[in-house]
Amino acid sequence: MSETATRPLATVGPVRVRDATRPAPRQLVRFAFYRVDPGWRRLPADAKAAHRREMAQVLEEHNRRILLRTFTLVGTRGDSDLMIWAVSEDAERLQTLFADLNRTALAGYLECSHSYTSMTKRSLYVDTEHPNQGGTTDRLVLAPGRSRFLFVYPFVKTRAWWALSSEDRQRMMQEHIRVGHEYPSVKINTTYSFGLDDQEFVVAFETDSAADFLDCVQALRDTEASSYTQRDVPSFTCIRAGIDEMLEALG
Repeated sequence: MSETATRPLATVGPVRVRDATRPAPRQLVRFAFYRVDPGWRRLPADAKAAHRREMAQVLEEHNRRILLRTFTLVGTRGDSDLMIWAVSEDAERLQTLFADLNRTALAGYLECSHSYTSMTKRSLYVDTEHPNQGGTTDRLVLAPGRSRFLFVYPFVKTRAWWALSSEDRQRMMQEHIRVGHEYPSVKINTTYSFGLDDQEFVVAFETDSAADFLDCVQALRDTEASSYTQRDVPSFTCIRAGIDEMLEALG
């Protein structure tokens, strides 16, 4: 991403204010999942505390410059303990965040079990704002809320889907969207990965009710568009946690 992509934004402390006369720049997004080596838990308590403090300091410093959310997966997933959701208009800022994390002592005990890179983009099928939509109306700027749960999964459509006419795809997606609107407590953030990563999309659903999300996904399975999904795993149940809370959950 070039520096020119950020010129419409002015930096005011930790808040970036967009010039309303210019279109919003698109954002680069990374969902990074980590698993801690069990050996770390056998370290002395004071060493673990120092490791947590060092990583927390790095995350808090970068949180002043980019959109950053932290989650724990302790108790919900066997191969991941934490997730960092990082969003920026500048690829360099994301790269610097994760490079700085790699320099911490705790990083020596972390394995990046899953990683998904994507970008914001105008929806191909939604032209108007709706209650389940995350971010701005044009979907170029993400605006994560404070819901308890974030459900994240990458997915890929079949080649047959892209061979359909745009009218057929629009018709099926209208049904898909209508069913999703029946669950207003579930907010969707859709980002795109064409050419950036192994998947085509990454979706992140925010809600306070895991039951509502489960029922929503089950209902969406009955839509015609769902039959054109080639892959939509793995799926992650992430619980919102502050930086310190996320690191404390490691043990």
